Amino acid sequence: MAQDSWRSALPKAAGGLIGFSVLAGILVTAMVTPAIAVSSEATKASIGVFDNMPDYVQISAQSQQNVVYANRGGSPVPIATIYNQNRQEVTAGQISPFLKNAAVAGEDRRFYQHGGIDVPSVIRAAAGNLVSNSITSGSSTLDMQLVKNILVQQALEITDPAKQKAAYTAAIDSSLQRKLREMKLAIGLDKRYSKQQILVAYLNITGFGGNTYGVQSAAQQYFSVDAKDVTLAQAASLVAIVQQPNLQNLSDPKYYAANKVRRDQILKDMYTEKYITKAQLDEAINTKIADEVKLTAPSNGCLYAKDAPFACDYVKKLVPTLTSLGATATERAANFATGGYKIYTSIDLDQQDVAQTALNTSAPPTETRFALGAAADAVQPGTGRILVMAQNKQYNNTLNATPAQTGINYSTDYAYGNSGGFPTGSTYKIFTLIDWLQNGHGLNDTVNGSVRTFQQSSFKASGCGGPFAGTYTPKNDSAGEGGSMSVLSATSASVNAAFVGMAQKLDLCAIRDDAKALGVHPAKGGQLDPQPAAILGTNEIAPLTMAAAIATIGANGTYCAPTIVDSIVGPDGKKLGGQPKTCTDSAIAPNIAATVAYALATVMKSGTGAQGAPKDGVPIIGKTGTTDGSYQNWLIATTTKAALAVWVGNIQGTQAKATANNPQGDQSLRQITIAGTNGYNTKFNIFRATMKSLNSNPAYKGGPFPAVDQNLLHGTGVTVPTVTGQSFAQAQSLLNSLQFDAVNGGPVASGLPVGEVVRTNPAAGSIAAISSTITVYTSDGTLATTMPNVVGMSRQAAVGTLTTDGFDTSKVTYSWVAGSPGDICTVTASTPAANASTAKDASITLSVSNGGPTGGTDPGTLCP
Repeated sequence: MAQDSWRSALPKAAGGLIGFSVLAGILVTAMVTPAIAVSSEATKASIGVFDNMPDYVQISAQSQQNVVYANRGGSPVPIATIYNQNRQEVTAGQISPFLKNAAVAGEDRRFYQHGGIDVPSVIRAAAGNLVSNSITSGSSTLDMQLVKNILVQQALEITDPAKQKAAYTAAIDSSLQRKLREMKLAIGLDKRYSKQQILVAYLNITGFGGNTYGVQSAAQQYFSVDAKDVTLAQAASLVAIVQQPNLQNLSDPKYYAANKVRRDQILKDMYTEKYITKAQLDEAINTKIADEVKLTAPSNGCLYAKDAPFACDYVKKLVPTLTSLGATATERAANFATGGYKIYTSIDLDQQDVAQTALNTSAPPTETRFALGAAADAVQPGTGRILVMAQNKQYNNTLNATPAQTGINYSTDYAYGNSGGFPTGSTYKIFTLIDWLQNGHGLNDTVNGSVRTFQQSSFKASGCGGPFAGTYTPKNDSAGEGGSMSVLSATSASVNAAFVGMAQKLDLCAIRDDAKALGVHPAKGGQLDPQPAAILGTNEIAPLTMAAAIATIGANGTYCAPTIVDSIVGPDGKKLGGQPKTCTDSAIAPNIAATVAYALATVMKSGTGAQGAPKDGVPIIGKTGTTDGSYQNWLIATTTKAALAVWVGNIQGTQAKATANNPQGDQSLRQITIAGTNGYNTKFNIFRATMKSLNSNPAYKGGPFPAVDQNLLHGTGVTVPTVTGQSFAQAQSLLNSLQFDAVNGGPVASGLPVGEVVRTNPAAGSIAAISSTITVYTSDGTLATTMPNVVGMSRQAAVGTLTTDGFDTSKVTYSWVAGSPGDICTVTASTPAANASTAKDASITLSVSNGGPTGGTDPGTLCP
């Protein structure tokens, strides 16, 4: 039966061999000598098949490595390579002659004689495939292999999946049609390019196992040397891989034997072709592959970045937005995939390393009691250049990441790192303060810091979803906070109720717009929530965004969007632009910015942020932020040269810890010790170390902030009137007419009739902002009394009587009047007069004789 099958195949095989040989001959004749006449109709028809094929393919730059750089010591250093194919194109002079000769001897020994196809090899290959309608091996010249590789690469660059698959299949199938197309294109290639150009292109494009392409990357991958420095044995081993890359590469000792068989054959072919001597042959054949191999560790992607891996990841995700790479997002991604770009970032590794050490020390990634996250981001005021992008978790974007690792970039928006951001806490108060000053209020205006319930409908929210329903009762961070205080004090101490009260006098939409003017936006996109609770930082925002916002104050009102790509150099060495600098001059007015800075300086000097200040003499301003429960903690601050945002908090909750008040099961940072310190203070330790390092660099050492606008200290204030003795209703009416809000502070001990106003806070005569709250205190009447008759008593006896009757004798003063020597020290009159209505805390004046002819003289010790 087998014999019958063999016999039946003979006519088919003979026909295939003759047919292919004829077609090959026709192709060569038609391509090389197209002027020769052909008479056979069948021959003319065959030639017509080839007329519909392209004449040649173009040798172009192939996919190769992109290199990402950062700065160290003021000079760029590579931190990562990113590529679809591990390839570094090299010139003829950068390739060892051993490699060139090994390729020719091993793959196409008549390379320098034929014109793109080797007809004897074609016929021999056809004979070896007697029963097949295909040519699968043995006939491909270097030109044809180059053509196939070019077509494969062109297919891989197609973005449409269906079209890519079709093109790839057409490039690799084993049909006669594909082989004939390769032949025609190879002949055209040989006419268009020199032999050296074809050989170099072949050595740059061919695969060497896995994702390694081209001799330069292969030499570095397997031997840790450049292509120009390989030994004879190494060169032959590399070319040996080409025959079967998956079985003859050098990535594993199990492939060494197969590689050696092919390597030694190539070496013998090189000797036969007189490329090497007998001594060289013997030495190379006796070389053990295991002694030669020195594998280079994997390096593709940000996973293998030498430093700043999350910055690397951010750059990679920014590619579709980098206009230097192309006109559209699709074109930019395709160009980056082709590779060959050098991307220079703004990251300062000297500062990055300090921040990373501080994060690892104070917020260790190995924390197991809860999911602890932390990030530090520094930007340059006035430019937006990102200097530091670091976080406590190690970078690992694979499915094998441990709890100490993550592929999520906590610093950035969701689109560029898959992080949804974090509630900012009181750092968001900066935007209420800005709007307060923009509306004519001042830092010295008095506000009410007492905890109270607000009707949400009382907040203005024109055009952004208001009015809001329900009530809102904010809590102060400290139980002792409250009462009347200046805005400056409320800012320094970060008093929640005071800022909610301030927002009640403003427009929530305007506060939201002020935040947007400083680049603030939700990390997941969409609009900022303007509701009253947002005043205290409920919006979830990326640390990098908040760093850029506080940098606006450092730049005296100029906002610059964060950028990380300084410049790009293309595959051809041409310098391209980086991310464009996008700045808004006077995002807030300079005088507003200077006054905000004045207020925020108190935060870092003696307020809630003082613990994080480096105290190195460099002026610094900032704001702390703590969410309810202390689940997320922030410190954002800036000098005039460097802004830094530090976030520490819960990445995700622990369901076992969930309660009605804490449904996410988050860990309070105030109730846990981390790395030997209370978790609330972790942000201070990270911030202080990082900012101290920034300040120590002359390039980032800030100077004085602009002077505060004196007019904004008091704003457009109004003098608080005197309302003592009036009823509360009368006082309220007067205060309302001056655009103050009057609040009844309740009764206090006083000698005034019950219900009459005793005093106000702020006091009468002080300056308070329009719409400020004036607290009015009325009398409870408990100190009301009548003045005893002390006339005729000695001064000492009169004071004793007043003391006995409960008067405050510290308020007694004396008027010395003339008298006779006999009535010295005798009280001659009193104010109030005897039996007059008064209060026990009222001021009293006693007229006392000095025993002399003229008044005004104190007799001293003569009158005890």
